[in-house]
Amino acid sequence: MRFNTRLLVITALLAAAPAAADEGMWLPSQAPEIAAQMKKSGLKLDPAALSNLSTAPMNAIVSLGGCSAAFLSPQGLVASNHHCVYGSIQYNSKPGQDYLKDGFLAATLADELPAAPGSRIFVIEELKDVTAQMLEGISATMTGRQRYDRIEANQKTLVQACEKQPSRRCDVRAYYGGSTYFLQQMLEIQDVRLVYAPAGAIGNFGGEVDNWQWPRHTGDFGFYRAYVAPDGSSRPFDKANVPYKPKSWLKVSAKGLTEGDFVLLAGFPGTTERHRTAAEAKAFFSDLYPLQQRLLAEYSNQIKSATAGDDAAAIKYANALRGADNIKKKLEGQLAGAEAIGLLARKAAAEKSFRDWALNPARAAELKPVIDALDAIAAESADARLVAARYGLLNRGQLLSAARTIYRWSQEQAKPDAEREPGFQERDRRLVTERLTQIERRFDPRVDRKLFEAALAEYRTLAPASRNTAFDRQLEKTGLDRLYADTRLGDTQWRLSLLAKTPAELASDADPFLRLAVAMFETDMAREAESKERDGRLQAARSAYMGAFRRFAAAEGRAVYPDANGSLRLTYGHVKGRARDGASWTAFTTARGIVDKYTGAEPFDSPARQLDLIRKGDFGRYAHTGLKTLPVNYLSTLDITNGNSGSSTLNARGEFVGLAFDGTIDGIIADWWYDPSINRTIHVDVRYMLWVMDRVDGANRLLGEMEIVGRK
Repeated sequence: MRFNTRLLVITALLAAAPAAADEGMWLPSQAPEIAAQMKKSGLKLDPAALSNLSTAPMNAIVSLGGCSAAFLSPQGLVASNHHCVYGSIQYNSKPGQDYLKDGFLAATLADELPAAPGSRIFVIEELKDVTAQMLEGISATMTGRQRYDRIEANQKTLVQACEKQPSRRCDVRAYYGGSTYFLQQMLEIQDVRLVYAPAGAIGNFGGEVDNWQWPRHTGDFGFYRAYVAPDGSSRPFDKANVPYKPKSWLKVSAKGLTEGDFVLLAGFPGTTERHRTAAEAKAFFSDLYPLQQRLLAEYSNQIKSATAGDDAAAIKYANALRGADNIKKKLEGQLAGAEAIGLLARKAAAEKSFRDWALNPARAAELKPVIDALDAIAAESADARLVAARYGLLNRGQLLSAARTIYRWSQEQAKPDAEREPGFQERDRRLVTERLTQIERRFDPRVDRKLFEAALAEYRTLAPASRNTAFDRQLEKTGLDRLYADTRLGDTQWRLSLLAKTPAELASDADPFLRLAVAMFETDMAREAESKERDGRLQAARSAYMGAFRRFAAAEGRAVYPDANGSLRLTYGHVKGRARDGASWTAFTTARGIVDKYTGAEPFDSPARQLDLIRKGDFGRYAHTGLKTLPVNYLSTLDITNGNSGSSTLNARGEFVGLAFDGTIDGIIADWWYDPSINRTIHVDVRYMLWVMDRVDGANRLLGEMEIVGRK
């Protein structure tokens, strides 16, 4: 794993006032700093509990490696979003057994299905400051590549030592632009099983039409279970494995919430960009985001066209399509949101305050070179991102991507493990194998060729100097017809067997995709070397810039949370609607809206039993006390981003009251700028989850596992 060079602003190490209420993705260790504000906002828990990763509720929070989740029972039952378990639903589906459409409910433990290869549940155990170890041996005279290599070597040493503990997965993440680092230690549970997912007409109600929209009526929830060996150790799927017994799990509040209630959320937000420079923001919104949005829109259309009329192919590419559509729409929202709030002007004004302070005559001699250095390397990085966006499209050809992975694996195996590229070390063997295995249920040669042809067309718009000449020559020599007709890489067992081959053996193989991968390798390595040199210089510039920003923040008496970087964070706020364009958004949507939206066809279909119960008003004890009907989704002011999907929403007592699953289209700009007037998070209400499980799907076995409090 490459060290993170994203700009990450400081946490408040110095005494300072906290940020405005409801804003912030705070580290657990920062809970004492914001304790007074949380208590004032309505928190009933002892705030100290939120900085303790060994007790509830924080040690019930887990990561799925891209989504967040939490334990809801002592039998390792894990709740997350439907769209977070969607890949496993897809992987286990086929014509005549379409769990994407019909849903899935295991009647017994024995009926629970292995999740898609590569699925993991990570239980966080420790966040440890390892700055001194990570920066050991770093000097100002180093080249960018020397700095990069030294930091990577230090990182590998830390990770290797951490992972000597059995069943642990460890990583090191950068904060403050790489002037501070924390090691994140997690228990890695490798046997993950799909337990329950409602029908697609519930879990994905509204589909792409309602994505990032309000009002919303989506039952975006699903369940995994963690399994371990009988002795409690983590191991891959085995019929003898037993449910994992977590140290704690969340109590489920059947009472739910009302408008104005305090809410808390813990999860693993992926990335935010709030502390990038104004020039960087301009590069993203003027160049990169429009390009990415167009490429994803075209990719979505290409998948739909290539799979039209072919149910088997549509199932295989359902996960890829949903991912493309989601990110595409998010980028649309980012672009529109930036224009709506005048993001670039706001960034420039905020940055001016810092730079005016930095360029004061008392500090200019020291800090002007720091600012200039970051501006220069940031501009260089912006150009490289545009090239990478097109070059990376070649991996849309799944067999080419597999061939490149296999050949790189063979090259790295010739080195001592400590010298191998992160991602290709022995610790990564199983993950690489699982990624290569996934292809068998997510690949169709006819569809793949169409997607690869479209990717090639875009790649060929690059300037000659940015293309891979050897790849171009080899592809022209082979031709697309032979490329797909002569390959054996579509055979899973043969594909996996190649991981044992040497570079020479692979280079002599006649498989046309392997020949392409071999041809590409030299240029790929040269591109990677350039990237590492640039990243090393960027780390040096960013960490110095952030050192200056730390001083500025302290001078202003401000506590500043870090930008999201995939590590555990907490955020707090309130259930709250909002006014928009003269209209009013209520805090809750109700089951009546499902009937109103129902058309009988995707994306506004609904199971007959569900419709019947709603029309009868048969909500029983799950009805909202104030609304006198069944709540489905609700809005809050919680501050989240990508990676927070599946995060458990907690009430003031730390009880489970739903799952965060989305934001609103105009609020997506919060990745760059938090505006309390528009920032809203969308949650699926716990009462809707319980009602669907109980009355629609009969998931009584699972309900019996949970510790449900506040029942009527």
